[in-house]
Amino acid sequence: MKKENIPNILGKLNCSLVPKSYAMRTFMLLTFLVLQMGCVNKYEKYKKVPEYITGATGLNAAYYKAYDETLKLWDVSYEELYIPTTNGTAHVIVSGPRNSEPLVLLHGMNASSTMWYPNIESLSKDHLVFAVDFILEPGKSHLSNDIESVEEVIGWYKEVLTALELDSYHLIGASRGGWLAMKLALSNQEKIKSLVLLSPAQTFTWIKPSMDLFKNIATLFSSKEKQIAQSLESMSSDVANISDVYLNQYKLGLEQDSENKFITSMKPFSDEELKSLQMPVLVLIGDEDVINEEGTVDKANMLAKGEGKIIENAGHFLSIDQAETVNKKMDAFLNQ
Repeated sequence: MKKENIPNILGKLNCSLVPKSYAMRTFMLLTFLVLQMGCVNKYEKYKKVPEYITGATGLNAAYYKAYDETLKLWDVSYEELYIPTTNGTAHVIVSGPRNSEPLVLLHGMNASSTMWYPNIESLSKDHLVFAVDFILEPGKSHLSNDIESVEEVIGWYKEVLTALELDSYHLIGASRGGWLAMKLALSNQEKIKSLVLLSPAQTFTWIKPSMDLFKNIATLFSSKEKQIAQSLESMSSDVANISDVYLNQYKLGLEQDSENKFITSMKPFSDEELKSLQMPVLVLIGDEDVINEEGTVDKANMLAKGEGKIIENAGHFLSIDQAETVNKKMDAFLNQ
């Protein structure tokens, strides 16, 4: 609480409905401050940086350093939380006004929460944002007990959100995070106020063969550098637009030991499941998206509260390719 805000608070308390006595005004001010401090310190117990990060060596140390460098691209203040769960430690980045509606972000495959660097300023303007690192992929979350099924993955997310004390929240998922967001939404409808899916993988339609996918397969026998270069070329409409700082972290993450588990479990959801969605849903895909096609948008528009749109000059990484456009559409949807 800044000192300059206290006179404003006292001014608000000084109205006809509030007793003018100094004692009463002081009591109410102290009550307000206690409530504010309670909010500020709500997650204090999760702020201690765990030893797997402070004592990291080799590739892990290099990756965590690169992760922190990418966080410097965030144009807003943030705090990092390390939440103990049944399966290990969940790393969550928190940004935005404390008294705003919560918004949860699920990143794409191998991307980590730092992928939101072009979007976080817009998203955290009117929302308290929680970006969660998926525990089975590169990031700052740490797996200690293995996860054996998709149902356990969703259970893990619910455990994290319970620890954050989120009674209701908006949810955004990108690519694989979009599929996971849909899975979470279907089993948690009473808590999710709205759902935004950015190029969701295998969510509405199957991924169909394309020249870009064949090129990715063809480079499997090439060097790791060529594989990454081809993958980025197929996923982004403008690779040069991606921050070199983020790319360095992304590439280091791909060198870590991590399993892309449950890929075969990612099947499109049935029409019955999709029609059961009760919250407003926004689906955005790029016009050069290798993962989705117009069928995704068509299905989104058939939902009871669904809206699907195609973003021009954008690939699968549309939140980076056309960040300004995507930010405006997400902001308008979340605040409607």
